[in-house]
Amino acid sequence: MTHLHPPVPATATALSDCPALARRAGVGRVLVKVESGRPFGNFKILGGMTAALRALARITGTPVAQLRGRRDLPRLICASDGNHGLAVAAAADIAGAPATIYLHHGVPQTRAERIQALGAAIYWVAGTYDHAVDAAAEAARVDGILVPDTSSDVNDPIVRDVMSGYATLTAEISAQLAASGLAISHQFIQAGVGGLAAAMAEGVPKAKLAVVEPEQAACIAPALAAGRVVRIEGSLRTCAEMLACGEASAAALAILQRHNPLPVLVSEVGLLEAAEIMRQEADIHTTPSGSAGLAGLLHVASRGDLRELSGLDRSSTVLLVATEAHPDAFTRNLNIELSAARNFAASFFPEMGLLDDAPSKLDA
Repeated sequence: MTHLHPPVPATATALSDCPALARRAGVGRVLVKVESGRPFGNFKILGGMTAALRALARITGTPVAQLRGRRDLPRLICASDGNHGLAVAAAADIAGAPATIYLHHGVPQTRAERIQALGAAIYWVAGTYDHAVDAAAEAARVDGILVPDTSSDVNDPIVRDVMSGYATLTAEISAQLAASGLAISHQFIQAGVGGLAAAMAEGVPKAKLAVVEPEQAACIAPALAAGRVVRIEGSLRTCAEMLACGEASAAALAILQRHNPLPVLVSEVGLLEAAEIMRQEADIHTTPSGSAGLAGLLHVASRGDLRELSGLDRSSTVLLVATEAHPDAFTRNLNIELSAARNFAASFFPEMGLLDDAPSKLDA
């Protein structure tokens, strides 16, 4: 595995050339954007944290740099499978605001504990992620600011801010590709509610897009087929926990419809195998959620009809995103991560300056 090192910001994550994965898939090249290098080990910090800070500033009429000086900030509220909630909890800590994160009972306790360590309250909801979304929205109607990564409103400003944050990832990729002289022909991007896939569609528009979902929790494929958001019922249980969503984001769906992506559904076996293959053959330690794009690529690559439909061949250069670190491989101290998150926020809002010395709930 060779890391490409273009002149991009120091906060950029690696874009890794993975020849073993390319050989396995029968393509020319596989590049993997490795998001374990972000604060808290996943890409969600790009959207949830920045959107939450923008929402606080917009609703209170207070510049982001001055939020911490207020004592009356409203509560930040969101639903999460884990990572979005962690990003919103980090924003709350940075701003000095309270936060409540709504989790469904399928979320592992370890993910909940990381959120609680940042000072956020956890509210457990029976059912699926979509039930947590409903409960968070209801709570925010009474008191607080909802920071969703999905909404039935195609023009929801906070959802759009979340996806705008994800565009940081595509800007890094564009700079890295330009520096290396490479061009992407295909991208296989995993989807929960579709925000990342939509951001990738807009940010890397010349690459053919395949949207990859677990067979047992696919909401984008039926929405694309129906031409509208539809709710998928059932348990949505999948080893790709971060993708266990039953209803697409309306804003994300509207973008995806313009790009006509190829929907790819993968089995539980395929999801588990992809995580192990990525670990063994690319030294990238991620989860079945993080390696779902690879699962989709290998599924398409193994079938002649799908290879032809997608235009995939031995000259193709394929982009994947390993969206999160495997919990066992993520051992960085939470204080260090929060410090990195503060400084990452400062790259979005330069007026904040560096915030390494800012007080935190972790210091209490």
